[in-house]
Amino acid sequence: MNTEKVLGFFQEITRIPRESGHEEQIVAYLQQFAAARSLECKTDEVGNVMIAKPASKGYEDHPTVVLQGHTDMVCEKKSTSNFDFSKDPIHYVIEDGWMIAHDTTLGADNGIGVATAMAILDDDTLPHPRVECLFTVSEETGLDGARAVKKDFISGKTLINLDDEDEGYFCVGCAGGMDTAGTFKYIPMHLTTDHVLLKFTIGGGQGGHSGDDIDKGRINGVQQTARFVNEVWKYHVELCRIAAGNKRNAIARGGEVILAVPARQVRKVVAAFADFAARLKAEYAVTDPGLYFEHEKVEWKKEAIDTDTARRVIAALLAIPHGVIAMSADIPGLIETSTNLASVKMEEGRRIVIGTMQRSSVNSQRIFLSQRIAAVLELAGAKVRHSDGYPGWKPNMHSHVKDVCVASYKRLFGREPVVRAIHAGLECGLFTEKFPDMDMIAFGPTLRGVHAPGERLDLASLDRFYAVLLDVLKNL
Repeated sequence: MNTEKVLGFFQEITRIPRESGHEEQIVAYLQQFAAARSLECKTDEVGNVMIAKPASKGYEDHPTVVLQGHTDMVCEKKSTSNFDFSKDPIHYVIEDGWMIAHDTTLGADNGIGVATAMAILDDDTLPHPRVECLFTVSEETGLDGARAVKKDFISGKTLINLDDEDEGYFCVGCAGGMDTAGTFKYIPMHLTTDHVLLKFTIGGGQGGHSGDDIDKGRINGVQQTARFVNEVWKYHVELCRIAAGNKRNAIARGGEVILAVPARQVRKVVAAFADFAARLKAEYAVTDPGLYFEHEKVEWKKEAIDTDTARRVIAALLAIPHGVIAMSADIPGLIETSTNLASVKMEEGRRIVIGTMQRSSVNSQRIFLSQRIAAVLELAGAKVRHSDGYPGWKPNMHSHVKDVCVASYKRLFGREPVVRAIHAGLECGLFTEKFPDMDMIAFGPTLRGVHAPGERLDLASLDRFYAVLLDVLKNL
């Protein structure tokens, strides 16, 4: 299957800045694309775009199909990279059949879904019913675009979400999610002249998607940074700065702290860090072989976080759970509930903010888990807030579109595909609330390393995915 057109559009998309909340340029690009082809196009107040294409000859009486993907991307880069997501085009290479961005995220999640829909809109040789291509914004920061879609924005009753990441799998259900954050206020504490300021860095963790990869046992840079600080309190250090993790839906790949160390204790603290590094390298030798540890003397303002607040923050970071909490009793191998200790950041106003994200296919368990984490944060003295969250998508094993997809895959490739639910969040959960009669499925090409530098797209899987999608449109 020739996917040159899909890749052509995706290559254009990699040159367009589109971090969540900053999708203006990709929205304009889609609008210009539609105008150049005289296609029906509308944009809502948050930036969601719908582009419709009439049915091809002979398909006028077939039901409308919605093709859906999101325009934003998770912007993560290596700590050594100077890449600017607000203006720089993504740099990628083709290696051994994979399209890879080595130093940043690639944005195939979900740029390849957007490009696929565009290729169908652009090709007048394809047989298909009327298609409505729905491009949503800010999926990665809380599914905000899907949340804002009005009921009259689309008319189709069958929706194909193009945001799954394993070719040969058809997704019919997903987890719901929500964020829980805790904010600490601190008082600056003046440092005495006998303190030496040292920065300690943990880096090179593999990271990954906080849903798809939460069961991989990879290092959590937030918790391990706190672990080191906790181990060296005995040397009477003071915490000046802490920064670890970034996006709520990405596993933290590392972190750094600046500590004020009494001059007489510098050798002991440095030795403790070397010992700590050796232990972590051994603990994570399989999951995170690229770990590195650095320390250096730095210049910093002569103040630290007050000792009481610093110790409460570190205690909270150690106590907050991270990883898989429960497996599904109904679907073997499916993670039911998990939580991601995503970040700790110092912000203006002398605030320290801890960010976490909870997922579950059981909404009551997701809420309970967020309450547990809130309890830890409140006991540590933080002010807690929760996001609105989004619902899970309950599987419908009697779905018509699911049956058509399975039949297409078997006909094209002679083998049975896998029908499953996933632990990641998809916009389909919100669509089930807005459009309760919508028949939905999600599938896509194989992606690996999403939400982390090194994200890659399997080009052979893209061919198979596109072939199935075209066959499904022909047979719906």
